[in-house]
Amino acid sequence: MGGAGILLLLLLAEAGAGVAWRPPKGKCPLSCSCSKDSALCEGSPDLPESFSPTLLSLSLVRTGVTQLKAGSFLRVPSLHLLLFTSNYFSVIEDDAFAGLSHLQYLSLANNHLETLPRFLFRGLETLTHVDLRGNQFQCDCRVLWLLQWMPTVNASVGAGACAGPAALAHMQLRHLDPKTFKCRAIELSWFQTVGESALGVESFSYQGEPHIILAQPFAGRCLILTWDYSLQRFRPEEELSGEPLAIFLPAPAACLVGLPCPTGLICPLLPDSLTAPSVVSCKPLVLGLRLFVLAARLWGGSQLWSRPSPGLRLAPTQALAPRRLLRPNDAELLWLDGQPCFVVADASKAGSTTLLCRDGPGFYPRQSLHAWHRDTDAEVLELDGRPHLLLASASQRPVLFHWSGGRFERRTDIPEAEDVYATRHFQASGDVFLCLTRYIGDSMVMRWDGSMFRLLQQLPSRGAHVFQPLLIARDQLAILGSDFAFSQVFHLDPDKGLLEPLQELGPPTLVAPRAFAHITVASRRFLFAACFKGPTQIYQVHELDLSA
Repeated sequence: MGGAGILLLLLLAEAGAGVAWRPPKGKCPLSCSCSKDSALCEGSPDLPESFSPTLLSLSLVRTGVTQLKAGSFLRVPSLHLLLFTSNYFSVIEDDAFAGLSHLQYLSLANNHLETLPRFLFRGLETLTHVDLRGNQFQCDCRVLWLLQWMPTVNASVGAGACAGPAALAHMQLRHLDPKTFKCRAIELSWFQTVGESALGVESFSYQGEPHIILAQPFAGRCLILTWDYSLQRFRPEEELSGEPLAIFLPAPAACLVGLPCPTGLICPLLPDSLTAPSVVSCKPLVLGLRLFVLAARLWGGSQLWSRPSPGLRLAPTQALAPRRLLRPNDAELLWLDGQPCFVVADASKAGSTTLLCRDGPGFYPRQSLHAWHRDTDAEVLELDGRPHLLLASASQRPVLFHWSGGRFERRTDIPEAEDVYATRHFQASGDVFLCLTRYIGDSMVMRWDGSMFRLLQQLPSRGAHVFQPLLIARDQLAILGSDFAFSQVFHLDPDKGLLEPLQELGPPTLVAPRAFAHITVASRRFLFAACFKGPTQIYQVHELDLSA
């Protein structure tokens, strides 16, 4: 560089010494009028951008802007006041005001807004005034976040009134109670198929891991499933028939004899190797390291299987009451006086429902119940702090027994409950409810009034063999399975105390469902549907946030 160039640089440096750097001044857009620190834009077809970055106040009136995208004002980070009036915004994105860390006054009044995005005010820590009045807010789940945000922000908020729905029209947003909004929902979607029919399904925990056990009558086995963390699917662990008979085979073909199975199916490797289609119920019991399974069978006698420790296989250890259990139809686990017991409902004329309690290494009959009544179902429940047993039968109304003096004594029956095939109970808000399954006629929901179950609700249920309540996370569901129609999922409305329709199960369609169970594994929730005339289906339970 020549001497003249060096001299010029020195002169420039000397002239700038002691002078602070200032950002370049922006130009005032054609549709705006600007002063040193403020700008007013009216009728602009789009969002002006050529403002000075030191601008403090910006007003946008009757512009052609229909959407505010994220980061729309990053070029004017010094704004203290931002005002929109009489615009028609169809979309305002989350973080539209990102970067405005000095913003104190924000007005979105009179802009025909129906809703606002959840994270619109994220990062605006210096806000002191927010004006939302004069908009057309739809006060549904989309405004729930706004109702929850207003009491927490250190700013005065003019929220305005609701334009809809009709029941809330003209009501001030500040008068709405967020607790009255029901913005959670659940949805069940198909996840996997177990390629064998089943009459029963139970969930249990063993060695800290959740398990599922299926009673598969045509395969003649109790199939235990566990979660495969690698494949992210359920797979067989062990069957009570002896040799392993099920494997996980992901392959693109129909599940038929001699053919591989479709992806997500669990299919029999040797489908014709068993000739004892008699298992109707598989009831697990875990005592420390030991696993017991009661296998109730129509032929060949009911048996108790056990696994002494996790490293060993399940093996039959005891024949259970062969002279009393002639045609078992259901089995339940209960605890009486600190001891585990099973109750097995027997549907034969010559047999009897039997209570089996642990005595030493096995389980032995302690009481015969309801002889000659052909019981189809047993349900264990607690009423008034005492164990109770409810038996449904083909010959009379369900009968309620209570535990007294070391045995079950008849307490009452259930009025107006003829032709009940099975019963299941659940608790909600301190009350005990009962779901009664009827194959012909309406299934029923009853509530305990302190002395008797009283009718609460009737649901059409032609062809139903199961009406089963399930508590999944915070949601009390009840599933009504049908042989002739879609299975219906109901959700308990906590305010009304009634079951409301939620959804139908399927596709795939459940073919003659007989039992349902849910399981939580790897932070995911699943519903198993055991079907008598088709494969067992597994659904994943999704929780939906309707306010998002």
